[in-house]
Amino acid sequence: MQPALDIELNQPPEDGITKITFLPQDNLLLASSWDTSVRIYDTLHNSLRLKYNHKASVLDCCFSDNLHLFSAGIDRGIIMFDVAGGTEIPLGSHNEPVRSLVWDPTSNALLSGGWDLTLRVWDPRSQDRQVGCYQQPERVYAMDLTGNYIIVGTAARHVWIWDLRHMNEPVQRRESSLKYQTRCVRAFPDGDGYVLSSTEGRVAMEYIDPSSEVQAKKYIFKCHRVNIDGIDYAYPVNTIAYHPIQGTFATGGGDGHVCIWDGKHKKRLAQLRKYPISISSVDFSSDGAYLAIASSYTFEEGEKDHPPDKIYVRSLNTFM
Repeated sequence: MQPALDIELNQPPEDGITKITFLPQDNLLLASSWDTSVRIYDTLHNSLRLKYNHKASVLDCCFSDNLHLFSAGIDRGIIMFDVAGGTEIPLGSHNEPVRSLVWDPTSNALLSGGWDLTLRVWDPRSQDRQVGCYQQPERVYAMDLTGNYIIVGTAARHVWIWDLRHMNEPVQRRESSLKYQTRCVRAFPDGDGYVLSSTEGRVAMEYIDPSSEVQAKKYIFKCHRVNIDGIDYAYPVNTIAYHPIQGTFATGGGDGHVCIWDGKHKKRLAQLRKYPISISSVDFSSDGAYLAIASSYTFEEGEKDHPPDKIYVRSLNTFM
């Protein structure tokens, strides 16, 4: 890939892009969409390498390695796709749409969160597939894994933290520090806490240790806001991704901007150019050299005409 600022990928999804994530092989990018597709792009050659479809819109995707993909969404079913064999393997299903998927490399298990108020654990190697089902306080909207902890953000602003070694009950039951609906949860690289975003144009830096000394370090900041004629418009913060080396993180908002933050020093480092429409998902490559950006309307302003969905890959050689 040449060190240009932005490369627009060919053959993007035809409806809302729900997730983009780099595979361990850094030139490969996985994408899921409301158009029912899951795609792998070769960003080095700007080509669509693989595509398969669900029966309905796909809300999330992830991977265990370059050859095994997972996806789920509105049709309630979870698919494992074997890239080498080109085969789809059904893992199981929820009773309602599946919103979030996370792969746990320690236990070689897939975690899924659904609108049926459950967190489920799947072992692709076992005959029964599903090895655990755990009730959540509300519909699952976002999840992330840090060490042995899975952080689950649900409707009604609940945040439950589970220890995967002892799943009889959550180790912490919290209420979001943010006043409005949770959009994204991302764990700190060091495992000490997590970043939480919402529909109100705010981000919360939270810590897992419940001691008063540690909790005193948490804070909230405003972002993805636009002032028009003296009126402050707040946009949803749809997506968060950590840089794998520097520990900074990117946020993408309904204002069409991507911002880069230094959470420890409470500073915004940069705001990238405005993209055609909302930023629905971002992800850094594992070597930290590229940032993938999904520009896709997320309906924060209701039904309206909007630019087509696009995926950009930005070289960070001249930026970070």
